[in-house]
Amino acid sequence: MVRVRFAPSPTGFLHIGGARTYVFNWLFARSEGGQVLLRVDDTDVGRNTEASLRSIMDGLAWLDLPWDERHFQSERRPLHVQAAEALLASGNAYRDFTKDLGRREEAGAGAPWLFNPGMREMSAEESARRASAGEPFVVRFRVPRELPGGVAFRDLVLRKQFRRYADIEDFALLRSNGQPTYHLASSVDDRDLQITHVIRGQDHVANTFKHILLLKGLGSAPPRFGHLPLLLGPDGSKLSKRRHGALVSVSNYRDMGFLPVGFVNYLSLLGWSPKDNREVLSVDAMLAAFRIGNVLRTNATVRFGSGRQASDVDPKAVWLNGQHLRKMPVEELVPHVEGALRSAGLWTDDLGGSRKEWFVAALADLRSRMNLLSEFGTRCRAYFSDDFEVQGKARANLAKDGVKAMLRTLADRLELVGAFDEATVEAEIRGLAADLGVKAGLLINGSRAALTGQPVGPSAFRVFTILGRDRAVRRLRAA
Repeated sequence: MVRVRFAPSPTGFLHIGGARTYVFNWLFARSEGGQVLLRVDDTDVGRNTEASLRSIMDGLAWLDLPWDERHFQSERRPLHVQAAEALLASGNAYRDFTKDLGRREEAGAGAPWLFNPGMREMSAEESARRASAGEPFVVRFRVPRELPGGVAFRDLVLRKQFRRYADIEDFALLRSNGQPTYHLASSVDDRDLQITHVIRGQDHVANTFKHILLLKGLGSAPPRFGHLPLLLGPDGSKLSKRRHGALVSVSNYRDMGFLPVGFVNYLSLLGWSPKDNREVLSVDAMLAAFRIGNVLRTNATVRFGSGRQASDVDPKAVWLNGQHLRKMPVEELVPHVEGALRSAGLWTDDLGGSRKEWFVAALADLRSRMNLLSEFGTRCRAYFSDDFEVQGKARANLAKDGVKAMLRTLADRLELVGAFDEATVEAEIRGLAADLGVKAGLLINGSRAALTGQPVGPSAFRVFTILGRDRAVRRLRAA
């Protein structure tokens, strides 16, 4: 069975890049009938925070793509140490007693050294004696130096990958304080949790050569690897929490009013697209179309501005969300809009009780012009509260000569009609306009402004029936 893992570190919020990686892992595993594991890589004790963990868990839960198992890497530390000891015993690792341990531990590929001959060639007896004497050391993997060639693997996205042994440093497995490094902990957990495929960003390619060596040193077959294209910011730099801040956090999009499915749809198109080039995709449609081999090798750009409004994010993301908002069954939309109204302080219990039928019917009309959930608490405020602002253009429509007097007369006539439906409202408005010798548009625009404070919205006659006779008449008179 296919088993993939998403392995966030609780050192910051869940950002778009991490969420995209989770989405691709989820789509791949589910499309193959496999399982998704959430593995919290919390071995960096000094940087882990509870707030970061909550942010990551909340963000993943909001995506509404459930995982099958959850593990914390810190709980598996004895297994990591045991693996390092096994590598020492087999000769695939050695102790490095170099005094400048900090510099050695931080050095990576491209550093001015690849290995320390004096430590690497030390006898096992001498190494054990110095360790027993309490001398601090780092455990390093012994990359084969005497062999030609190197490490090769077939990447699920990037195809053939190769690196010479001569270009891979003897990387650390255990730090001088006994804590496992990322390389050791990640590889051992991938083995023990029976991970079959590791799908992560292209910036991990250099690590993959080391992980393949490490797993083979432990006598284990490595998983298949796939490396996703990087996500770039509008400035062309790699997307990062440090550089771009909260603008790229998943919670920013959630709070802005994105639907989970709309956001997931947007993420799925950052580096992948179905062969038929569809863009608006349900989760089921994504699952049916997703193939890891169709993931692009070129980097994708995430567009956003400097603020945290809808106008500051990728217009395509907003458009996609609007498509889902308008097409999903209205009953499924109800709880999402309820959350938006609660955030705006507009929710009342009767909307989920005695007025629920009205609420559902109203959403079916109101959503036609909405792209984000938050707009139900701003652009649609007049439908849920009498406390709303009359916008500039709408105010101008109300200020035209004679309009306010006409609205008083319209209120009187609508109060007396029998049926209160769109046809009746239209007939009364057009009839009054004819009686007064004015264009119907003068009354239509003025009444919309009086009822909603906005110059545009649903059908002008439908606005009356959404609000109901009592509220409509009252607002016409108040205007």
